[in-house]
Amino acid sequence: MQTPLSLRWQARPFRELDIDALYGVLKLRAEVFVVEQNCAYLDPDDKDRHPDALHLLGLAEDGTLAAYLRILPPGLAFPQASFGRVLIAAPFRGRGLGEPLLREALREIDRQWPGADVQIGAQAHLQDYYGRHGFVPCSEPFLEDDIPHVRMLRRAAAPAPAPGNAA
Repeated sequence: MQTPLSLRWQARPFRELDIDALYGVLKLRAEVFVVEQNCAYLDPDDKDRHPDALHLLGLAEDGTLAAYLRILPPGLAFPQASFGRVLIAAPFRGRGLGEPLLREALREIDRQWPGADVQIGAQAHLQDYYGRHGFVPCSEPFLEDDIPHVRMLRRAAAPAPAPGNAA
């Protein structure tokens, strides 16, 4: 494993992505999902531009886009909040960035939609990874772009009782 890396996180709606940031996001998504994973599909979709969708960028010290995922509001992809298009740029893999990316996404979801459950469509081989963050399978495995996937759900934590109130 290479030296751990600390990233600067930015969660931005589509309309706040400048042209260079947008280009970087779309280029990196194409590199990973279309080229590496050999999935011929139209990656940019209307979900990217939804006013409540957020693009979570993990930027290296020099401003290079190292990690990314897209956060979607409840009701857009699933009845629950969601995230997808999860990736680490190839030069930054093996440096422990997946865990902080997921933690930052869950924090942002909680900031935007407190108490929301989160549902994702995960590549099946990543069930243990997402399971460490409270996700459990909620569907049978299925193929998406010839890659085995499973839907996973993370229930919102029950709010703690207010001090002095019995639970």
